[in-house]
Amino acid sequence: MSDTKRLKEQILAISGVNPRKCMKCGKCSGACPAYDEMEYHPHQFVAMVEDGRIDQLLASDSLWMCLSCFACVERCPRQVEPAHLIEGVRLALIRQQNQNHLHAEDIPPKLNDALPQQAIVSAYRKYSK
Repeated sequence: MSDTKRLKEQILAISGVNPRKCMKCGKCSGACPAYDEMEYHPHQFVAMVEDGRIDQLLASDSLWMCLSCFACVERCPRQVEPAHLIEGVRLALIRQQNQNHLHAEDIPPKLNDALPQQAIVSAYRKYSK
C-alpha cells in the first residue's frame, strides 16, 4: 500500500468523513469566513483528499487558516463535514511530525483550575495515540 493511500485512510478514519458524498456544490466554501485567506477552500479540501492530493494540503497554510467554526458543516446539504476532514488532515500532519504525544506525567504542570476536566481527557486521548 502506498504512503498516500495509507495517509488518506488515516485521515478518513480520524475524521469519520466520507468525501464521496460531496457533490461539489461549493456551499461550504461560500459560508466560510476565512475564504479569502485560504489557498484551498473547504470543498477543495474534500476533493483533494478524495483524489489523494494530500501532500499539497500538508504543504499549504490553508490547513491552519480554518477557524473550525463549522459554518461549512452547517451549510453542507450532504453532511460531508469539511471541518472534520480539515481537522483530520491537521492531526495526520501532527502525527507525522511526532508532535502528538502527551504523557500522563506531563499533565499536572499544565493543569489550570478553569480548564474543564472533559478538555483534559479529550486532549489526553487525542495526543496519546
